Amino acid sequence: MDPYVTLLIENSVGYIEFFHPNRNSMPSGILSKLEQTIHDAGENEAVKVIVLKSGGDRTFCAGASFNEVIAIDTEAKGMQFFSGFANVINAMRKCPKLIIGRVQGKTVGGGVGLAAATDYCLATKYASIRLSELSIGIGPFVIEPAVSRKIGKIAMSQMSIDAETFFSWEFARDKGFYADVFDTAEDLDAAVKSLAEKLASYNPEALAEMKKVFWKGTEDWDTLLAERAAISGRLVLSDFTKNTLKRFR
Repeated sequence: MDPYVTLLIENSVGYIEFFHPNRNSMPSGILSKLEQTIHDAGENEAVKVIVLKSGGDRTFCAGASFNEVIAIDTEAKGMQFFSGFANVINAMRKCPKLIIGRVQGKTVGGGVGLAAATDYCLATKYASIRLSELSIGIGPFVIEPAVSRKIGKIAMSQMSIDAETFFSWEFARDKGFYADVFDTAEDLDAAVKSLAEKLASYNPEALAEMKKVFWKGTEDWDTLLAERAAISGRLVLSDFTKNTLKRFR
């Protein structure tokens, strides 16, 4: 199947789904489409609540596209690529609609950042999480603010340092990364649908004001995440990173 980003509106809920055949990895084209789709759903009066999900029944998101990262040959191109994640996170932060995350399986790196940037996240017991960036010579710089905001600096530091470990759904739930966890994808979908449609029946003005409250104190993220993207864009040019990524290609 070809990569895609879609928006399906059902019962006032906007279901945004992204997909890439390589474990839902995120090349720049998908990131750009995802950013725009989130913006469009936020402006669409027919959408009261947004659900962010990925296609397939296994990996939620494998993070950055290794093939595209390997091809980066200047700091400017590196910053541009990692700004894709920054732009999606900022689109989620600024979106006036509440965003529910639906995480059906493992998520790595930038995918952890996307899940962390949702306002409420539900998952299955297969949805372990990993921040692998230090092990490949960079670091989770762009997504750190979103992850730290969700689970705290200490837990974020633990995940960053233990970069080759998948942290369990129990860890993620206990730290507040997931609000609830379900045995199957079917149970997860039923819970997401029920919650999203219930929220969609609430006063949209109240939901929008609560969204502002949730994200108060993040007004500097446009600048902050751009600065973090520049760090990643510089480090990705290192011989260490290039050689490491070639082994995983």
